[in-house]
Amino acid sequence: MADQLFWDGDLRLITNLHCTPRQDDKPTFGLTEVLGPKSQITFAIISSFVVSVPWIYQFFEPRTPVILVAQPDSSGQASIKKILPNWVATLPFLRNGDGCQHTKFMLIFYETGRLRVVISTANLIAYEWGDIENAVWLQDIPPCLQPSNHDPKITDDFPSIMQRVLSAVNVRDVLTNMLTQHRNLPLQSIDDLHSKWDWSKIKVKLIPSIAGKHEGWPRVVQSGHPRLMKALRDLGLQTGTGRAAKELVIEYQGSSIGNYSTQWLNEFYYSARGESAEDWLCEAKARRFNLPWPPIKILLPECTHGQGRSTPFSVPIFFKASSSAASVKGNGKSNAEPITTSDQKTDREPEDNPAGVDATPARQRNLLDGRMLGHTISRRLLGEDYRDRGLIQFWTYDYNVNYELGILFPLYDEQEVERVSCFKRPPRKYDLGEDRPWIHEESTVSMEA
Repeated sequence: MADQLFWDGDLRLITNLHCTPRQDDKPTFGLTEVLGPKSQITFAIISSFVVSVPWIYQFFEPRTPVILVAQPDSSGQASIKKILPNWVATLPFLRNGDGCQHTKFMLIFYETGRLRVVISTANLIAYEWGDIENAVWLQDIPPCLQPSNHDPKITDDFPSIMQRVLSAVNVRDVLTNMLTQHRNLPLQSIDDLHSKWDWSKIKVKLIPSIAGKHEGWPRVVQSGHPRLMKALRDLGLQTGTGRAAKELVIEYQGSSIGNYSTQWLNEFYYSARGESAEDWLCEAKARRFNLPWPPIKILLPECTHGQGRSTPFSVPIFFKASSSAASVKGNGKSNAEPITTSDQKTDREPEDNPAGVDATPARQRNLLDGRMLGHTISRRLLGEDYRDRGLIQFWTYDYNVNYELGILFPLYDEQEVERVSCFKRPPRKYDLGEDRPWIHEESTVSMEA
């Protein structure tokens, strides 16, 4: 199956050593299937927060040029490093060394001219592709018969956002550097993504978070949870406001569990409804600080789920929080059993099917709802909105600490929801007295790859 093509895209869980075959019989991806025949790869751009270079290197031919986007050192300074013959690492800027480069994506170029785009929840390290449940979305993009001209006014389609992400994580500079030794790369400029490949069959929406301050509403909606809001609106999934609003329930499953406040979760929830953060910021600050927990179920990895490995990103303080946070906790039990889940997935379900949403495409009128994959939900990754008052007017800005990248895609019926779900639904309520969270510092399973 390593040479199978996915012109319409596909989302699958990663093959896990502890549950093969899976109890739910869902198809899976292994890394060799994601990459395809390595002899046909002419160039690759790969990104990961944690990476084992010796391990990932074996999946490519030594002659293949590769750009690796990785985590910078404690200084946070952007840099370019040659790490292997034909391999160059680029480390993006992080102010004062705070935050992380958390994107996990691949752009794989083949000798036929085809491009494969991959967004995953797995770092490029062995145990995340065998011991922990992760997920991968990928799609093959054909080359254009003739280079196309891009309308510069279009800034939020898939290739435009991908180009912006590549620039943010310093790929533009390293690509220019690499072209001095590899003059025939299929990608001569980041801007070629738009003009040389046909993106017409892409249905997913990219949701990036780009580290830094984004000022002014046009820039705010390009990153973090305001970008999620914009993408949901584009899909016709805005829930509405006031009495006409549909109640929305969100299920979030992953291993990167942060410290959540009611204020920030409500801020995220507002965007996840497809409602404008500008309206949210118009609410009195005292009211925003005193709202109850929103209807979000954060599904926690749990020790009794069996084999697999823990991850270092689950924060004990939230697991062990008092019963005040109990309403947002659920048990993230894998459909595969018996393994620990790591995928960053968000299911978004309104109380009523939004058949009355004003959306023009015929099939979109039957949307059940949407899912976001690959993007961790946390303040540092999705950002926090602010509004300051100047001499004449208010202005809005968003601040992201980390780099992150996910996708949002529509679901049209309950069967599609179940097909992409990696946890048992409906999730069981988390029992603070009986359930024991899987926390890295307390795990007896080694993290050695």
